[in-house]
Amino acid sequence: MVTLAVVLAVVSVVSIAVGARSVGLGVVLDVVGGNGSGSSDHQVVAARLPRLFAGLLVGAGLGLAGAVMQGVTRNPLADPGLFGVNAGAAFAVVAAISWFGVDEPLRYVWFAFAGAAVVGAAVYAVGSMGGGGATPVKITLAGAAVNAVLLSVTTAVLLTDSATFNQHRFWTVGSIAGRRGDLVAQLAPFLLAGVVLALVAGRLLNVLALGDDVARGLGQRVGSARALAGAATILLCGAATAIAGPISFVGLLVPHVARRITGPDQRWILPYSMLLAPVLLLGSDVLGRVVAPPGEIQVGVVLAFVGAPFLMVLLRNRKLREL
Repeated sequence: MVTLAVVLAVVSVVSIAVGARSVGLGVVLDVVGGNGSGSSDHQVVAARLPRLFAGLLVGAGLGLAGAVMQGVTRNPLADPGLFGVNAGAAFAVVAAISWFGVDEPLRYVWFAFAGAAVVGAAVYAVGSMGGGGATPVKITLAGAAVNAVLLSVTTAVLLTDSATFNQHRFWTVGSIAGRRGDLVAQLAPFLLAGVVLALVAGRLLNVLALGDDVARGLGQRVGSARALAGAATILLCGAATAIAGPISFVGLLVPHVARRITGPDQRWILPYSMLLAPVLLLGSDVLGRVVAPPGEIQVGVVLAFVGAPFLMVLLRNRKLREL
């Protein structure tokens, strides 16, 4: 954990220093320490700080959300897209732009958060219908069905409204570039609340991993445990998606790496995922800045290239397929 925290600190410094215009370590330390002199290098560093904070929060949120989702559904392919969270946020943004005339990111980002939260709650409610409550299979099927419907409706709206498409495409690619400090500050409390709930749920997820019948035999309230995990997932995914757009593969990849380090204990998988995910996200963001100068490739695109090979390995590895 200490080593991983040091790695995260190093990646954070590199994220501030590297870009279309690189700056020295001394300048970074001056600005972080509150000793900025107002020079152009200091202004560059100050402008990159909101991007760093966004990367830290979004990475931690998606990593934790993925770990919680995989734990509660016992599905190794679970990530925010499985619950329809990304699709709900995307549909809400499209509706805000096309139907309500919202054109400011600081305004339609709240629609994204609300859409992610509502769809996440709806998926859990649908998965709870019928006998047996919210089982992993029912939640997974409900998420896949809701995700497909929302993607179809969103696409239909975009195809009939070119102006909405032009605004939406910059958000939907997934990026932390240009994120304003006030936007990050407004959504940070939701992420922090989700972090607390997720870490509290670690012990409960260990019991749920034994199966519903065993969990009930041990005195665990299965429905309450899944509700707590679902609330944490909604807060984390909703706020992270609202800040950065729909970013894939972080919530899928990171929990597996954490599990290889810690073993099956969710009480360790969750904090490790919370530290590993920002390292992956910020590292991918830095990579996107340096591979195509003077422009940059958005972090969502870079993560797709990083995550796709891992997904293929996951599908071929029987041990990874089974939680």
